[in-house]
Amino acid sequence: MNPVTNKYFPGLTEEQIQRFDALQGLYREWNDQINVISRKDINNFNVNHLLHSLAIAKLISFIPGTEVLDVGTGGGLPGIPLAIMFPSVRFTLIDSVAKKIKVVNGIAESLNIKNISAITTRSEDFTGRYDFIVSRAVTDLQRFIHLTRHLIAPYSVNPIRNGYICLKGGDLDEELAPYSGKSTVTDISKWFDEPFFETKKIVYLPWTQ
Repeated sequence: MNPVTNKYFPGLTEEQIQRFDALQGLYREWNDQINVISRKDINNFNVNHLLHSLAIAKLISFIPGTEVLDVGTGGGLPGIPLAIMFPSVRFTLIDSVAKKIKVVNGIAESLNIKNISAITTRSEDFTGRYDFIVSRAVTDLQRFIHLTRHLIAPYSVNPIRNGYICLKGGDLDEELAPYSGKSTVTDISKWFDEPFFETKKIVYLPWTQ
């Protein structure tokens, strides 16, 4: 049993536990072929990547049927852990680098994860409507919103309004200045006590057309 996910998410099903347990080994195998995680960091996968991704599950429990878009997913983070956590939610993972999407599809196939679609594309060229856009340290928020604003669905069905949920680190004052009074920033150390999370934050920005 994965000591990290079991510590913070005690109500997991046996299938979820098995999938989370398998992730580090699968990423290690894929990383030998296609570098999607820093090689020095792969040993810290369960905290620095898996648990970091699952911080979003502490902010919100998506209702069944929610559509979530992971932009710039890389090798599938945070999208793959979230898809395991929320099997009744549909996740679309996009990245402009085809070999990274190959990793996503390979891991999803190995674990028989059915609620993931992985597509090689740029967000500005992509179409569709999603309740939430999630990302993990992709780019400056203002630029990110400019490239993705056409992808947010206007009508909300979750307890919080449709919008952006972004995993970030460091000083965000300048980056978030244009969204003063609109964005909510939460220290991930509120939920997880590992030292890695001391500077990590989660930004929620509801979208208004």
